[in-house]
Amino acid sequence: MAHTVLYRSDSRGHADHGWLKSAHTFSFAGYYDPERIHFGALRVFNDDYVTGGNGFGRHPHDNMEIISIPLEGELAHQDSMGNSGTIQPGEIQVMSAGTGIQHSEFNASETDPVKFLQIWLFPNQQNVEPRYDQIRLDPENRKNRFQQLVSPDPNDEGAWIHQDAWFHMVDLDQDKEVEYVWKAKGNGVFLFVLEGAIEVEGSVLSRRDAIGVTEADRMTIRATKGSSLLLIEVPML
Repeated sequence: MAHTVLYRSDSRGHADHGWLKSAHTFSFAGYYDPERIHFGALRVFNDDYVTGGNGFGRHPHDNMEIISIPLEGELAHQDSMGNSGTIQPGEIQVMSAGTGIQHSEFNASETDPVKFLQIWLFPNQQNVEPRYDQIRLDPENRKNRFQQLVSPDPNDEGAWIHQDAWFHMVDLDQDKEVEYVWKAKGNGVFLFVLEGAIEVEGSVLSRRDAIGVTEADRMTIRATKGSSLLLIEVPML
């Protein structure tokens, strides 16, 4: 029997700095909940909104896999590895912080907001050489089926990271069902509803709700209305 834990949208930690509004599924910065430190290797899942002309100045990271997924607007990026540019919806950015990097993230627009997911995973190797990747995805490839965004294999579809984790997105029409089969035994799945509403493992989830599923090897997801979902499979450490 699968074990589940629900992360309702309105139960997340919230930070409002004016220029930045952020919802934290797991403990982060000024939000701390001892019951919500991480889900296996998934350490940070932040739902960020940044007003025009603002962002995060240069700051360091080490020994973390960092994935950014823009939802609306454009995110400008610079880092100590010499990378600079913008990330748009339909693209994802992956960084292995490893032995240490410094980077900045700013709204590329002076007027329009940018919305993006900031996700951190514990790596399966410490002190790797820092690396950067940015890829574009075709949203048509996730219509009523899973599109792989991230995997542990550099030769597989999507980007790769230093962790036995897989990211998928799927856009479901109303009443459509999809089955997800675990990639690795003993992993857990974190499922986040970007938009819409679904039924999964006996629970009903709405916009920005999430569920963690462990002790299972497959699950069926049904959309009760048109939905967009992000699924992250991770080792439970």
